[in-house]
Formats: sequence, structure tokens, C-alpha cells
Amino acid sequence: MKNQQLNYTIIIEKGTSSYGAYVPDLPGCVAVGETKEEALQLIQEAILFHLEDLQSSGQPIPEPISTSETVSFSIANIKS
Repeated sequence: MKNQQLNYTIIIEKGTSSYGAYVPDLPGCVAVGETKEEALQLIQEAILFHLEDLQSSGQPIPEPISTSETVSFSIANIKS
């Protein structure tokens, strides 16, 4: 594989006692940490291991295609 920069979108979710992270473009690539920072570090390691495993088994490396956006709403605009 040629040397290229891959920028994968990661999703970090806060649970009741930990943070979970996953990569939409890499199914099964997940990590859990006690803090957001730990989850971020662990998902970076998980991505590397995931890509190395795909490459060593002859499978293609998925192109990063997912993106994320944040949408804000005012509580005053929500009708009950």
C-alpha cells in the first residue's frame, strides 16, 4: 500500500462509568476507556491494529468516508 494519510471519523460516547469509541468506516473497531482521553488513545491503537490485520490478511483498507456534524437546538423551540 502506498504511503497515504487516512483520516477516520471516530465517535466517542459517554456511558455511565466509561467512554466508548468506535469507527463507522471500520466495523468492529471499538475501544473503551475510563476517561475520554483514554478512549481516544485506545481507539487510535485499535485502528492501527485493525488496519494491520486487514493488510496482513490481504483485505483492502477501507477508505474513510464518514463525516460528522453537530446540530444545535434551543430547548425553547421544542414543542411539547
